[in-house]
Amino acid sequence: MTSASPAQIALAQQLADASAAVIRGYYRSPLSIDDKLDASPVTQADREAERVMRNLIAASRPTDGIIGEEYGEENADADWVWVLDPVDGTKSFTVGRPLFVTLIGLLYKGVPVLGVINQPITEDRWMGGVGVPATLNGQPLHSSEIGEIAAARIGTTGPEYLDVAKPVFDALVKACRYPIYGGDGYLYAQVASGWLELVIEEGLKLHDFAALAPVVQAAGGVMSDWQGKPLVLGSEGRVVASANPAIHAQVLPQLAALPV
Repeated sequence: MTSASPAQIALAQQLADASAAVIRGYYRSPLSIDDKLDASPVTQADREAERVMRNLIAASRPTDGIIGEEYGEENADADWVWVLDPVDGTKSFTVGRPLFVTLIGLLYKGVPVLGVINQPITEDRWMGGVGVPATLNGQPLHSSEIGEIAAARIGTTGPEYLDVAKPVFDALVKACRYPIYGGDGYLYAQVASGWLELVIEEGLKLHDFAALAPVVQAAGGVMSDWQGKPLVLGSEGRVVASANPAIHAQVLPQLAALPV
């Protein structure tokens, strides 16, 4: 599979640095919070951080495409497309919790091949992808090797966001060691770091998962849709991230049996 070039990897780091500088300026400060059409909140920090990243991409790699949460698509049929979510976890951001992240994904012909998960306040940065080892702040990392559900820790942003999967998730909560809630994209960084074994969510969009799957997989984990298919451009957003293939194999049949 094609991997990102050194220039693209360097640009991903630049995007993380530039967006973090914008976001830190708004953190725990008075903000105007608007509601989008889907009722999710958005702030000036979201918009400015994405604008800064889009400008850098346009200046450095003008033939690459961009798909951003706040400003939509630009040259989205290019072979290389950047997928940007400037503040994933805006609710956490607006109440001063450092559980939000900036997500920077890179697709090649619709397939995520590089991901950056950046936390601007704690200055933690996860990176990984095809041919790019998983790292946290430049140090190698590996997902958990716990292979038994009874010893696994499970997470989701909130059970209220689970519609179809809630019965399966509730059963797994009882079977697992314990659950955690909240975190949005931060949850998947925890899987990559070996701190969490399982995340189940639904209703995600491309900008929510494009950066996550490369990092989780580079760390030794597995991330797919509920049918076990790779997450790509056009995936419906029903996702499961597991620390290792053993955990994944135990939960996938239960998710695959859910109604479409």
